[in-house]
Parts: sequence; structure tokens; C-alpha cells
Amino acid sequence: MSMPVRTEAGAEVRSPLAAEIERRRTFAIISHPDAGKTTLTEKLLLFGGAIQLAGQVKAKRNRKTTQSDWMAIEKERGISVVTSVMTFEYGDHVFNLLDTPGHEDFSEDTYRTLTAVDSAVMVIDAAKGIEARTRKLFEVCRMRDIPILTFINKMDRETRDPFDLLDEIEKTLALDTTPVNWPVGRGRDFTGTIEVQSGGVRLLEGDAGKAGTLREMSILEVAALNPSLDASAIEGEFELVREACKPFDLQAFREGHLSPVFFGSALKNFGVGDLLDALGRFAPPPRDQKADKRVVHAEEPRMSAFVFKIQANMDPNHRDRIAFARLCSGKLTRGMKVKQIRTGKSIALNAPQFFFAKDRSVADEAYAGDVVGIPNHGSVRIGDTLTEGEDLNFVGVPSFAPEILRRVRLPDAMKAKKLKEALQQLAEEGVVQVFRPHDGSPALVGVVGPLQLDVLRVRLMDEYGLEVSWDVSEFTLARWISSDDPKTFDTFVRSNSSSVADDLDGDPVFLARNQFNLDYTRERAPGIAFADIKDVKKAAG
Repeated sequence: MSMPVRTEAGAEVRSPLAAEIERRRTFAIISHPDAGKTTLTEKLLLFGGAIQLAGQVKAKRNRKTTQSDWMAIEKERGISVVTSVMTFEYGDHVFNLLDTPGHEDFSEDTYRTLTAVDSAVMVIDAAKGIEARTRKLFEVCRMRDIPILTFINKMDRETRDPFDLLDEIEKTLALDTTPVNWPVGRGRDFTGTIEVQSGGVRLLEGDAGKAGTLREMSILEVAALNPSLDASAIEGEFELVREACKPFDLQAFREGHLSPVFFGSALKNFGVGDLLDALGRFAPPPRDQKADKRVVHAEEPRMSAFVFKIQANMDPNHRDRIAFARLCSGKLTRGMKVKQIRTGKSIALNAPQFFFAKDRSVADEAYAGDVVGIPNHGSVRIGDTLTEGEDLNFVGVPSFAPEILRRVRLPDAMKAKKLKEALQQLAEEGVVQVFRPHDGSPALVGVVGPLQLDVLRVRLMDEYGLEVSWDVSEFTLARWISSDDPKTFDTFVRSNSSSVADDLDGDPVFLARNQFNLDYTRERAPGIAFADIKDVKKAAG
């Protein structure tokens, strides 16, 4: 691990490597669909100087489409269905923003993305509060002790009482809250916010709406700007906030027990700058990462990374394939060679890339905490560990049992080989899971939700020229199977050959017709373990 250098005067001076790593802030944005996540993403980029014009969540003919949603189906439906990676600098920090799919049908992609971040921003609709998807994503963050900043969005629309929202967060998520700012007015009367600690006021200014500079004003002066505001009521609310709400505690936040809360409107650019400043001040720099043999520290000089996402055909003109890797330690230099632990082979990183949604630039160097894209032709998979030679595997990148199983119907039998290759590539990408039955029957595809099937069908047509449809399978559940006794395992597989298939990695899977069938089989196979989650890295290693 890199150690601080001590000068003659006794003061500690961090090494150049440690100083660069300290600047990194790698975070994800999580929310229920329609809470305003994509709009907030763009406004963070706008405030960070990374773009000059923010798009609209659902593009109209005369509007610029969102920077982070670049697939055709996303533009059509106005939702995010893949994780986008955006790297930009703001102030003294380098931010790696991972915009995750909000739709639950793409939860597997979101879960894997959350293994690659050090903090998260939870976006909540001020009118709806905590919704089901938000709760599920929060639990994923809690499992990984990811610190969360909360942004209560859409304060310029009709909202619930702010105290009720804080109370719901605390009770529903068992998470302490600390308001960093407090809204003055709501809906049409939303006028701005007051900083809880300093008492500084930030007003909503301009016809399009934006956050004004922080200024010293009394609540009476603020209330005088809008005849609908009641100065005494605002004053009473603000005093209650200062007396009743917990003070901000950095350690409690970084341990995942407390969330600083910001009120604002992403659409009107309000509260976004405060949130970005807080990410720089409060969010942790790159954290230690667990591997199978030891814990890897970010400031170690030797580079290590793991792949959490594969995306093909980001540029249809080049039919490219990008592996997104989170650097866990050290420094990556363009042209360096790394060891791919799964295969034992050496890979030259000749053109590592930083991404800004669909735009990209060559990364001459990158540091722990950064997310880089590695162009490849299928040799790199989700869960792969890359190092400068050390044999270790980072753990914790999961694959989930699908909730929907379908057989692919291909009208043109002459394209069967092309379909097999396409499904292989899309499975490696994590878009779909493919199971090939031992009895030689046609392959099955597995997805978490029906929208994934729509994306799969569109991509097979647009990228491979394959028109397909789906047939309902006799199987509804899939579970990975294993045993400590090879003989017991072989006997089980032979006895259930019509219900056993191999996944992408060649790992055996039991296919069940229904829950009763699964329970019945499990009871009669005491030496067999049935799992609905597989650690990709362990399986691939």
C-alpha cells in the first residue's frame, strides 16, 4: 500500500498517485422510474461543464435527445435500459457517473453497476416519496455499505410535506436523514432553499429557472418575494428543522447509516450544484475492494481492475465491443499489458477509453476509482479480473436466476448458426442468459423482465438482421446446481438430463416446470445445492 511521504518538517505529503486517487468520486444514480433520474444526470453534467445543452427526458422531434440514453429503444420510450458511464472534472475532483437503468426489468445490470461505485445519489419524487424500486435499490446499496446522498426532486410541482418525506425515508429505509437545505414554498410557490447550517438563501431565478447565488437574507425578506408565502410558518418550519434533525456526521454517512438530503428541481437546475459540491466534499474516494485472497487497497502502486459490464455495438459503424472496467488500485497507462486472470493470458491495453455516454476519448492514463472502456473482440467477459500479474479475483459480481424463460422462434432456419453466435455475444454482454439443454433441444433465453425481451428482439433485428419471436417454454424456473460429491452430482445430472442445461460459462442449471417441481426435486436430492445467484467471478475463474 502506498504510504505518505514525511518531510523534514514532519508534515505528511501524499504521493502523486495517492493524490490523484483521492480526487476520484465514482457514484451511481438510483431511483424509481420517472423520479427524474435522467434529467438530474444531465444537469449534473451541465453544472460540471461537460455539456452545453441538456436534453429532455423524452425527446420530441425538435429536441436534443438525452446524452445518457443513446439506444433507439431508450429514445423511443424515454427510459434508461442500459448503464451509461460518464467521466468529467468539476472543481478539484474527477467524477465517474454511472447512470443506471431505472426500470426493474434491468435490475441485474443495475446490481452489477453498484459493485463498481463508492457512493450513490438516491432520487425521490417529492410527490410520491419512497417507491418500490427505490426501496429495492436501496437494499442493494445497504448490502454493500454504499453511502447515499438523497435528492428530493420536483419541488416546483405539487409535493408532500417535507417532514413527511424525511419521516418516510427514516422509517421505510431505516436510514437517518440530515437536511442540508430546506425548501421555501412548494409547487408553484417554490421560491428557493435555505442552507440549514449557514442560513444562506438560494433563490429560484430566471424564466427557465436556475439556482441563484447563495446570499444573506432574512426569512421575512424571502417571504416578501411571494405573497403566497407565510413568513411565520417558514420560520417555524426552519427552527424545527434545526432543533429536531440530526446534525451531519461524515463518519455515519460514509458507513451508510445517515443520508444528507437536498431539496430541489432538476428540471429547473435547482439544487444540482449543491449536490455536486456535496459529492466532492462528502462522498468517499475509491474504497478498498475485496478479492478472493486478500483486500486490495486503492493506493497500491500495481494496477488491478474488474469488468462489471460489456456493451456491444455502441457505434454501429464499427460493430465494436467495450468492456467497462472499474480500476481498484494503482494506475493504468495506455499501452500497458495486464493479466486476464480467468484465462491466464496477457492483454495489451492499447486504446483504453473514457466515456461520456456515446462519446468517447482515449485514456492515456487512469487511476483507481476510474471507469474505463476496453475495446475487445469477445475475449473479455463480465466478472473478469485484470492485474499487473498477481493471481487474485475480485468477488461480488453476481448473476441472477432469470424470472422468465422463453424459446426463440426463428422463421428462417438458414440463420440458425448466426442466431447462436448472436445469442452468445449478447449473453456475454449480460443482455440475456442463454441455457443449452443437455438433451439437445433448442436453447432457452432467460431474462428478469419482459422489457428485456423487447430489447433483445430489437437488437437481434437491428444489429444482426435476425427477426425472431418467442415461444412459451415448459420451464419457468432456473437454478444453478452443484455438489461436493462428484458421483452424486453425475447421478443427478444423468437422472434429470431432460431438465438440465449449461449456461454461458458451462455451469450446469436445473430447469424446473414450476415451484412445486423445483421443491419436489430439491427434497429428493439432498446432496445437490440449488442456487438462484451465481458469483460470475468465481464461476469464471
